[in-house]
Amino acid sequence: MTTSTQQNTLEFDVNDAGIVTLWLDSGKRPVVVLDRTLIQRLNFTLDAIAQLEGINGLILRSSCERVFVAGADLSEIDGLDDPALHAYLAFGTTVFGRISSMTFPTVACINGATLGGGLELAMHCDKLIASKTTKNGKPYPIGLPEAGLGICPGWGGSQMLPARIDPVAAIKATATGTPFMISTAPEGLIDVFVETPDDLQAAAETVLQNQIPTSQVPLAITPSESEKYSAALDIARNETEQSEAAEGVFLAVETGIQKGWSAAVAIEQCELVRLRNTPVAREKLDAFLSKG
Repeated sequence: MTTSTQQNTLEFDVNDAGIVTLWLDSGKRPVVVLDRTLIQRLNFTLDAIAQLEGINGLILRSSCERVFVAGADLSEIDGLDDPALHAYLAFGTTVFGRISSMTFPTVACINGATLGGGLELAMHCDKLIASKTTKNGKPYPIGLPEAGLGICPGWGGSQMLPARIDPVAAIKATATGTPFMISTAPEGLIDVFVETPDDLQAAAETVLQNQIPTSQVPLAITPSESEKYSAALDIARNETEQSEAAEGVFLAVETGIQKGWSAAVAIEQCELVRLRNTPVAREKLDAFLSKG
């Protein structure tokens, strides 16, 4: 069966097995980018799905063949004052958290570039399934590039990536803003690989039939494993070139080790707001935005 959508929601459909496929769209943009409008529409769509009965799983997909989500809209973020940016980041945290807290399993289908907030959104799902190439047969980047622009993740990336892959590699990649290529993605980042984007839907439906929700929060750093993550943080600090962005990431990781998810995400967001006003970030952000 198919569920029609209203203008303020995203397209979604429900199959006979009770599996919802929800499509992130690009609006009038050439690629899918996370902005306030898309996050609001995602929130409204989750409201609509919550009203349905007999739902057994959620598949998160992108309507763009080139990317899953290219990241957050940095021009929108840069145009907000500090209180408004805090509110925007908090809203995204709330909406993404609705996915990880669903009572049925969730899967993100990655078909192209998945960067920054796009990867953070995907990692709120129980499982990540990825095609080895885009529709055009090309490999693509996946990761958290924020520190390369002098800032840091703001929706839990510093907490979720170390829980999925080798924590030293995760912390170093986040602190330097170095994405991976899907062809050399570290073990654990992707749960299931398929050859092409055409294979994603069937694979996701198969995974959902054998999956139960892992928890009511994203897979992330936990104080209960403090020894492992503390050791990884020490190594990453020693092997990473110092920068304000890196220190922001390290502080968020340290907070996650000591106090857990909510406190760490709060630190991430405070650091992002602070860092975007530093001279290094201003230079890098201005150069990036001038290319747009």
